[in-house]
Amino acid sequence: MPALKITAYTLTSALGVGREATLDALRARRGGLRPNDFDPRGPNTWIGRVDGVEDAPLTGAFAPYDCRNNRLAEIGLAADAFIDHCRRARERHGAGNIGVFMGTSTSGVEQTELAYLAREDAQAPLPDWFDYAHTGDLFSLAAYVRDRLGLNGPTQTLSTACSSSAKAFATAWRHIEAGLCTAAVVGGVDSLCRMTLHGFAALQLVSERPCRPADPTRDRISIGEAAAFALLESADGAGIHLLGYGESNDAYHMSSPDPTGAGAALAMRSALHRAGLEAADVDFIHLHGTATPANDTAEDRAVSEVFGNAVPCASTKGWTGHTLGAAGAANALIGALCIEHGLIPGSLNTASVDPAFASDVRIAGSETPLRRVVSNAFGFGGSNASLVLGYPA
Repeated sequence: MPALKITAYTLTSALGVGREATLDALRARRGGLRPNDFDPRGPNTWIGRVDGVEDAPLTGAFAPYDCRNNRLAEIGLAADAFIDHCRRARERHGAGNIGVFMGTSTSGVEQTELAYLAREDAQAPLPDWFDYAHTGDLFSLAAYVRDRLGLNGPTQTLSTACSSSAKAFATAWRHIEAGLCTAAVVGGVDSLCRMTLHGFAALQLVSERPCRPADPTRDRISIGEAAAFALLESADGAGIHLLGYGESNDAYHMSSPDPTGAGAALAMRSALHRAGLEAADVDFIHLHGTATPANDTAEDRAVSEVFGNAVPCASTKGWTGHTLGAAGAANALIGALCIEHGLIPGSLNTASVDPAFASDVRIAGSETPLRRVVSNAFGFGGSNASLVLGYPA
């Protein structure tokens, strides 16, 4: 199938709301991480929090969807005139011909947490205001985006941990290729909640400092939140396209990556093959780069196996934190932003690159023309997804 044109995109994270805020922060090397002020009970860590979510309740017809995750989705949808782009696409294709494919790891589970905290005692029922279907359920994210944009095509939420929203791009590709829809809104939203903060702390995976991808002293991750959306269409003309995707599974461990990086390498090779490209055709690799010792080492082995040391690569987790189910879409669309503006952002908070690494990890940012970017997203369970974005040959 020909590449899919990205006719509109937007992203919101701790760096700010919309593409311009994100680009300004990347160019200024201004990160969005701060000490945890989301939950006073801890953990002692740094987070990437989006300001203003608490002050933006959903009202009117969308009030049943009101929860932190859907508020963050609304803030993201409202940026960069994305809703207007989707309205015009609806006029071109028809509402029933535009699919909605969203990735998330926990969706609105924070609303469930609040409902349990509101009980008078452990035996008390959940409060009447708790609406699981519209807020706590994983599908509530895709349902909200579909209803907010007035669409009626195939609609799915994908939840494969931190690869979720990269897989949303691949799922949309397959639906369009199969003729089930002619365009798709893809993306991911994952918001801060107590389950992920304390869950990752229990796994000893959150750092007490801002995360430091690829640094020899890296220890753990910084959790963030984000909303990222793109409109994919089968359309001719200039512009950034989704050129290919690749997926694989390590079949190795529930929470640890295959240390050889074989599964990640397979996903990247598959993405290049689908795009009809060679490794030498790629100008920048936007790493998953979580800043854990095991993940970064495995990704370095995979990248160096596929690309050698000739392609610049970097992680932006030091700016945004790890946005979990939204990370795949956020990574991909930061990659699109880098292509659009000719930017390699480098890796924030990284003082030096692990001397054991073989790939060309960049710390400093640089301005240079980019035609194609590979964006990685790897999740628990060995779930791997790689996307190739850029200009068609």
